[in-house]
Amino acid sequence: MHAISHYQDKVNTHFKSLALKKEPNNLYEPIGYILSLGGKRLRPVLTLMAAEVFDADCEKALAAATAVEVFHNFSLIHDDIMDDAPLRRGNETVHEKWNVNTGILSGDAMLILAYQYFEGYEPATFRELAKLFSKTALEVCEGQQYDVDFETRDDVTIPEYLKMIECKTAVLVGAAMKMGAIVAQTSDENANLIYDFGLNLGIAFQLQDDYLDAFGDPETFGKQVGGDIIENKKTYLYLKAMEFASANEKEQLLHLFSIQPNDNTDKINSVKEVFNQTGAAAATQKAIEEYTLKALQTLEKMNIGTDKKETLKTFAKNLMSRNV
Repeated sequence: MHAISHYQDKVNTHFKSLALKKEPNNLYEPIGYILSLGGKRLRPVLTLMAAEVFDADCEKALAAATAVEVFHNFSLIHDDIMDDAPLRRGNETVHEKWNVNTGILSGDAMLILAYQYFEGYEPATFRELAKLFSKTALEVCEGQQYDVDFETRDDVTIPEYLKMIECKTAVLVGAAMKMGAIVAQTSDENANLIYDFGLNLGIAFQLQDDYLDAFGDPETFGKQVGGDIIENKKTYLYLKAMEFASANEKEQLLHLFSIQPNDNTDKINSVKEVFNQTGAAAATQKAIEEYTLKALQTLEKMNIGTDKKETLKTFAKNLMSRNV
């Protein structure tokens, strides 16, 4: 296997070369725009890495990796519309730069484009990839609906929340890795284990994202810090705070999550203070560590070389120490 930077460079070079300049311009320009913003490109990197973990040339997995990243960015365009988010990766969101209708339609086109990237594979591989992709895409939609539902509920439980982030985020990370395994034509056991590795890593990743949404540095995070608080989202931080809070703290948190002031600065700062005082911030960091450990334990069951396990371990640990 290569260093992680090798796969990142390959993915970035590939996306720069994608031919998306088609007509009508107002359909394809927003697609090129969202893909050009880059971001971590975690999922396609994992697809390429997984292919080489199981002894295939990562080049063979580029089309599947592209499908995963195009689908992920489609979901971001639509999520940003639903959240009325102004920023994505430090830049204007698609619906802000163009308009909501353009964001909806360009997003729809990206979903269709994602499927097209599987068409170059042999029929048996195509069938496996498409089947996994369809299952995953539907789960992502389910996760997004849970997320929306939770905004108006005051009785969301931690198991419900973990199920939501599993569907909304983690299944796509798991699928990205399993697609690399499918392209490499490894055993079903290996493919399922690397899916579980990705799933647990995806849960840890989303919990880290929730934490950074509240406590991240605006200069490096790339999104509006405090966005989940503004949207009254019942994140792991919020649920842990409600679990640990005194009667007064609970009352304060419920009030803060029932208002939508014109200036959210005081609301964000007050909520963050409660997150720290109750121990919710520390509990969230502990949960991130626990799910990362679960992912690493899955690696031990996998029939691959020690050097490959170490590469995946390094990737997981680096991901959990990020600030973006």
